This record gives sequence, C-alpha cells and structure tokens, in this order.
Amino acid sequence: SLASTAITCFTRGLDLRKGTEDVLCPANCPLWQFYVFGDGVYASLSSVCGAAIHSGVITNTGGAVRVQTLPGQENYPAVNANGIQSQVLSRWASSFSVTAGAKNTALEAVGRSVSTARPSTGKRPKKTVDKKAGNKDCKADIAFLIDGSYNIGQRRFNLQKNFIGKVAVMLGIGIEGPHVGVVQASEHPKIEFYLKNFTAAKEVLFAIKELGFRGGNSNTGKALKYTAQKFFSLENGARKGIPKIIVVFLDGWPSDDLEEAGIVAREFGVNVFIVSVAKPTTEELGMVQDIGFVDKAVCRNNGFFSYQMPTWFGTTKYVKPLVQKLCSHEQMLCSKTCYNSVNIGFLIDGSSSVGESNFRLVLEFVSNVAKAFEISDIGSKVAAVQFTYDQRTEFSFTDYITKDKVLSAIRNIRYMSGGTATGDAISFTTRNVFGPVKDGPNKNFLIVLTDGQSYDDVRGPAAAAQKAGITVFSVGVAWAPLDDLKDMASEPRESHTFFTREFTGLEQMAPDIIRGICRDFLDSKQ
Repeated sequence: SLASTAITCFTRGLDLRKGTEDVLCPANCPLWQFYVFGDGVYASLSSVCGAAIHSGVITNTGGAVRVQTLPGQENYPAVNANGIQSQVLSRWASSFSVTAGAKNTALEAVGRSVSTARPSTGKRPKKTVDKKAGNKDCKADIAFLIDGSYNIGQRRFNLQKNFIGKVAVMLGIGIEGPHVGVVQASEHPKIEFYLKNFTAAKEVLFAIKELGFRGGNSNTGKALKYTAQKFFSLENGARKGIPKIIVVFLDGWPSDDLEEAGIVAREFGVNVFIVSVAKPTTEELGMVQDIGFVDKAVCRNNGFFSYQMPTWFGTTKYVKPLVQKLCSHEQMLCSKTCYNSVNIGFLIDGSSSVGESNFRLVLEFVSNVAKAFEISDIGSKVAAVQFTYDQRTEFSFTDYITKDKVLSAIRNIRYMSGGTATGDAISFTTRNVFGPVKDGPNKNFLIVLTDGQSYDDVRGPAAAAQKAGITVFSVGVAWAPLDDLKDMASEPRESHTFFTREFTGLEQMAPDIIRGICRDFLDSKQ
C-alpha cells in the first residue's frame, strides 16, 4: 500500500494535488488556530487536520486521514464540534471530505515521512527569512484603524496597541512583504503614519508604542470613509496590484453609521475587516444606530471578514489566525473594482450622417469614459471598432496597456464615412475583439454609439453578445430610433439605453455610463 504523506497542522485541502490522498496529521495541533469552513464537506481553504478533528475522524493526537476532493458548494455552514468552531463561507470553488486513513499506511509513514504538501502561510518552513525583504508570501498594504474613543479608555487603548504590535511583527513587514500604517478613529480621524513611513517591523513597533490616546466619540464610519479615500494613494506608499486592506478595531459599538463607509471602501477596492472586541453595555445598545453594522461594513458578508475577541486581555492566541486571514491573497474579494477589472469595447458609428466635427465630439465622449478607468496590463482594458457597412478595429484590448496610449489612440481615429450596418458590427466586435479575452478575469462591456437607423437586424447580434457575457450599453444621437437602442441594450433596458438629440449632449452622459458600469460590476460580484 502507498505511504501516507506527512502534512502540517496548517496544510489546506487546496495544497494537496491528488483527487484522493492519504495523509498523516501531527499530534498537538493548536485547536484555536485552525481555519475550518463547513461541516462534513469542507471548503478547500480549510485546514485538513482541523477538518479531520472537527468531523471526529481523528483526535488531537493526530493520525491517518484519507482526503477526497469534491466539487465546490453554494454555502458551508458554521458548526461547533470537537473543540473546533467551523466558519460560514458562501460559495467556494472546491471542497473535500475526510475519512479515517488505513492504519498500516500510517505506520509506514512514521518511518519515512515525506512532505509534498506546500506548507501554508501558517507555519513557515525553517528557512532564514530575509529580514529586509519581509514575508514575500504575504503581499498586502494594510491600514490598522484603531479605536481612540472614550469608549475604549486609556488602559484598553494600550492593550489594543500591544495587540496590533504583535500582529505587525507576525505579518513579516518588509520591503517586498506587507506594509502597514495606522489611523486613529476618534472625534476626527487622524492618520498616525502611512504605508511608506516604515518598512521594518522594529520601526513600526516603535511608532505604535508612541501613539497617543485621543478620546472623543469613536465616529468609526467617518474614519473608515476617510481612510478608504485618503490613505491608499500612490504618493503615500500604496503599491499597484497589491491588495488594500483596512482592519477596523472596535471596542463595543460605533457611534455613527458604517453602511455608507462600507460602500465607499468597496468602490475604492479596499478589503474591510472588522475586529470587534467586547460586547456593548446596555446603555451603549440604546445608542447603536444599526445592530447589523458589521455585515454592512465588511468587504463581503461571508464570515471571513469579521473577527471577534471577547476582551483585550489574553489576546495573544488571536494574533496568528488574524495574520493568516490578512495574508490570504485569494480571499481579498474587494481588490477587484469596476475601475481596475473591466474590458470596455467602444463600437463607433462612422457613417456619413455623423460628419467630421460631430465625429470629434464622439471621440471626446469615448475618451471621457475611458479615462475614468485604471488601464494597465493587470487592470482594465479598452478597445475600439469603427463601423459603416464595413468594420475596422481601431485597436484591440491588448494593443495599449497604459491610459496615455489609449487616449492618444482614441484621438488618432480617422473618420471613415459610409452606410450603417450596426448588427454586423456587433457580431464582428463580439467575435474579433471580445473573443480573445472571453476567458480572462475582467468583466466585459460594449458601448454602441450610433446616430441612425441600422440597415440590418440588431436584435440577434446583440442577444448573442449578451449570451457571450458582454453587457451592452446603447448610446443614440439624433436620428437613432429608440426601438433599435432598446433592442441592443442589456436588461434592465432603461438603465442601459441613452439618447441625446445633439452630439453636444454626449458630454454629460459620460458620468452616467461610468456609474452604470460600476453598478453592473458590483451586482455581478454580490
């Protein structure tokens, strides 16, 4: 029989490569550090040994476990069993189940344990970590939003500082690893230090020790909104393509509303975690504006982004699980925003009725929409096709990967002049422009601009585009018939159809189109 693979306490289902694998769990894993999602069927993010103890297959003395890979589930319930509290998770791509492994394979494994599983971020292999570089497996830009209100008081404020100091050290701060900054929430938020100020754990620790207690109301909502908008600028040290995270520490309850701040943070691509400490006192409860504030503020209401500690005393055991969350790159669902994760194709009517000067106004509109997005090789992409009876790809999604180059390519589009075959043009664009990117990570949008009646059918080609996962906005000018525009637009048609009598009216439509793209993007992610 095959020997089992010895794994660590922190090896996850997704670290194992085979459909069925016999593994050997070590003894004395710390139960409170386990990440387990589900019951019986576990999300592949879960610790294998944690799931095995949770389901009763082994105890904490370790032992042989057989792991079976299963498809993903719509949701994983939270169940407390055998000393482990599993967590809720909605929708995950793959799962696994655990059963008792064969005894003889276990004995063999003791003799020659080979580990093929990648150790997860929880237990780092014993290699010397380059102190300056930091933990390269944990790339994140993190703001600790600490509670500096009268609610918490000076003594607990100091305990809070100790806790974030421990988290900062365990993260492995360094030039190529995580960077952190601190914002204090009180009457008015104050940025204590930025991401760029320190890149060594020692310096960060010293800066945290020096923080003074401000007092006042907690106004966490105000502070969260301020941090999402102001903290992560490139000049303040935020890095491109690295997850932005705000960890909000709350003693008791917020004194203001968090819902709007949560929406702003999601729009800015920030992953919000809430660490709530201590339950509210009876008099605090009377002042709470919204009991469900955690669900409204966090990045996703799936259990992953909220974290509870009963008190500020004895918090050491909560450090590692929080660090593991902050380093779970693939879980940062809010890093993708409508600004950095869309492909926008413009289909531009070049027929004779438009005319040269109006055609310039159309290109200006295209530029105004395009420049709102973060265009880069890892971000959003833009393409343009001009059509009459024929179609001409002006540039495809992969031709230009900086905003400046895209805007200059738009300015250089030459007016064709000719007839109007919009249906053909939609089919051409779906096939040739969106075809090559259809399996990519970005969400696809097509903006059709036309000033007249199409000579061919638009309904069939538009339906095919939508079936291929492209959201269609139709923008009509002058003589474009409303029926055609509605037939092309995605559902709900009212919010995807735009019309203006004059070409000069295009300018004020750009913000509505941008907002529409962001709304559709967020709806598709919920």
